[in-house]
Amino acid sequence: MARTIPSTHTGSLPRPDDLIKTMWALGDGVPVDPTKLEARFQSAINDIVKKQVEAGITVINDGEMTKPSYATYVKDRLSGFNGESVRNYHFQDLVDYPRSAEAVNENPGRQKRNAPACTSDITVTDKRSAVRDMEWLSAAAKRHGHDRIFTSAASPGVISIFFANQHYKTNEEYVFAIAEAMRYEYEAIAESGAVVQLDCPDLAMGRHSAYAALSLEEFRSTIALNVEALNHAVRNIPENQLRMHLCWGNYPGPHNHDVAITDIIDIVWKAKPPTVLFEGANPRHAHEWHVLKELGVPAHKTICPGVIEPQSNYIEHPDLIAQRLVQWGSVVEPDRLMAGVDCGFSVHVGIKNIDPDVVFAKLASLAEGCKRAGAKLFR
Repeated sequence: MARTIPSTHTGSLPRPDDLIKTMWALGDGVPVDPTKLEARFQSAINDIVKKQVEAGITVINDGEMTKPSYATYVKDRLSGFNGESVRNYHFQDLVDYPRSAEAVNENPGRQKRNAPACTSDITVTDKRSAVRDMEWLSAAAKRHGHDRIFTSAASPGVISIFFANQHYKTNEEYVFAIAEAMRYEYEAIAESGAVVQLDCPDLAMGRHSAYAALSLEEFRSTIALNVEALNHAVRNIPENQLRMHLCWGNYPGPHNHDVAITDIIDIVWKAKPPTVLFEGANPRHAHEWHVLKELGVPAHKTICPGVIEPQSNYIEHPDLIAQRLVQWGSVVEPDRLMAGVDCGFSVHVGIKNIDPDVVFAKLASLAEGCKRAGAKLFR
C-alpha cells in the first residue's frame, strides 16, 4: 500500500445553522431544553465525523460542536470567571487598518463571544462535559470505522489572555492556577485514548494583541512562562498523546505585525508536545518552510504546517498541497511530517468566514494532496 503524509486539521468545523442559533440563545441566557440540546450535539458530532472520514482525513475530531469557541468555553467548566467581558480585543494590525477592524468586529460570531474576567479562585466545577465530549466523539468515530482522534483544548496561556485577571496577585500565579484547573480536562481527553491538542495562540498572536505593549524580551519571558504552565498541566500525559497549535490569529486582517517565527520558535520547542501545528499556507507565513529549514527542527519534533487555509473559499489544488509538502519534506524527514490547516474553520460559533460546504471540499483536496506528496517523498 502506498504511503501518504497523514492529514489533520486544527479543530473547529462549521456547525449546523440550527445548532448555531441554539448556542447563541444559550449564551444569551435563553432557556434551552438540555435533553434536546445533548441529542443535537450527538447528531452534529456524528455528521461531522462522517464528513471528515469521507474527506479522507487521517486524524479527526468532533469539530468543537459543543463549544461556543475554542477558548471561551472554559468559563462554563471552571469557576472564577464572573467579571465584565471584554468584547473587542486589540490587534495591532487592525489599528493600522480601521476598515479591516470594522469588518472583523462586526462578524456575528465575534460579537457573541463572551469572556468574563477572573474575579475569584479558579476550580473545576463541571467534570462531566470533558468526559461526555470524548464519549460522543469516540462513539461516532467507531461508528464510522475510524480510530485516530484528537480533541483540542485551550492552553493556560490563551485562557489568560482571553480572560482578564482581576483576582490573582501576579500573572504567574494566574496562569499556573489555570494550568492546574485545566489539567483535569487534558487528562480526561488523554484517558479516552485521544490525542490532546493544546491551542496556543498566545505564543504568536499574543505579540500583536494582549502583549503588544511589551518589549520583545518581555514578551519572550511571558510566553516562556506560558510554556512552563502548559508543561505543568500535561505532566501526567504521555508525549505521544500530545500536540500543540501555534497561531498568529484567525481573522481576516493584514497581519503585518505578526511576530517573526525566528523570535519565538526556540521557546515553542521547549513545550512537551512533540507535534507542533502552525500556519504555513497564508501569504504572511507561506515562506517559513525555508526559515525552519535554515534554523533546523529538533530531532524529537514532528511538524504539521498548514497547507490549506481557513479564510478563503478557494479550494487549494491537490498538486499545490503536494508541492508545499515536498518543500516541507526538505525541512524534516517525511516520517516527521503531517499536513494540516492554518487554523480552525469556525473558531467562534456562527463566525462568517467561509462557505461551510467548501470546507469539506478543501479537506478532501488536502487528503488527496497528501497522497500525491507521499508518492514523491516515500520513494
